Amino acid sequence: MTRGAGGTEEPQTSTREPVIQEPAASEARPDEGPAEPEATRRAAGVTESARANRGWWDRNADEYQIEHGTFLGDDRFVWCPEGLDEVEAELLGPPEELKGKDVLEIGAGAAQCSRWLAAQGARPVALDLSHRQLQHALRIGSPFPLVCADAAVLPFADGSFDLACSAYGALPFVADPRLVLREVRRVLRPGGRFVFSVTHPLRWAFPDEPGPEGLSVSSSYFDRTPYVEQDDEGRAVYVEHHRTLGDRVRDVVTSGFRLVDLVEPEWPDWNTSEWGGWSPLRGHLIPGTAIFVCERD
Repeated sequence: MTRGAGGTEEPQTSTREPVIQEPAASEARPDEGPAEPEATRRAAGVTESARANRGWWDRNADEYQIEHGTFLGDDRFVWCPEGLDEVEAELLGPPEELKGKDVLEIGAGAAQCSRWLAAQGARPVALDLSHRQLQHALRIGSPFPLVCADAAVLPFADGSFDLACSAYGALPFVADPRLVLREVRRVLRPGGRFVFSVTHPLRWAFPDEPGPEGLSVSSSYFDRTPYVEQDDEGRAVYVEHHRTLGDRVRDVVTSGFRLVDLVEPEWPDWNTSEWGGWSPLRGHLIPGTAIFVCERD
């Protein structure tokens, strides 16, 4: 899942055992820790965004799984920080109808969603840009294929899957989401369904803070300039892209899909946790997630 619309996560507590990852030689500094990246708003193209985000997720996969692994579970299908679960939502269809279906999970992380799909009798393939995230999938257990690849260049034949899904994977981080959508359409069979969740576009106008400071508009909703974190040499190390709600709908339709539903999960009373800028305070007042249910005709 994304870190939030143009912001960073606050540390979270977790009961999950930490997974140790040795720092890359280029990142290690003998006398001081790694320099904090500079947060800015600037243009970032397809190649730069992919390179930056692959590196970020490889470096931060361990921390991400430690912080959020308990919430996500090992074999649950959670669509968003609000906690909407596919068991109740059935956005891919009734669980009993998933048996025997070929399903592609994009931006799978540790493949929690794919593990749930496999338990329903589906035949999932878990794809992620980050090799380190997929190592966590192996650590937990992966009785299905894991593929390390860019979602904009899917290494599958036309018509390979019945369904595709993405819980905050790929779409918030790519400079041109239509590249991903067209690739997903290509690998889906006629009548195939693609469901993906992203940060709700409205959140771009608010600071990425879970408290009261995150309830006041601070920038234009219509400013599509990417959020970029860059090192001291100006190289992007994390990129997040904004699309308005209308942009997202047009991306879906012009890529050859029919928009079946647009789900904006409400914050449930049982969820008392914070996830970066997501919190009960904000969640009860403004939407945090948008889920697009699309079908290929």
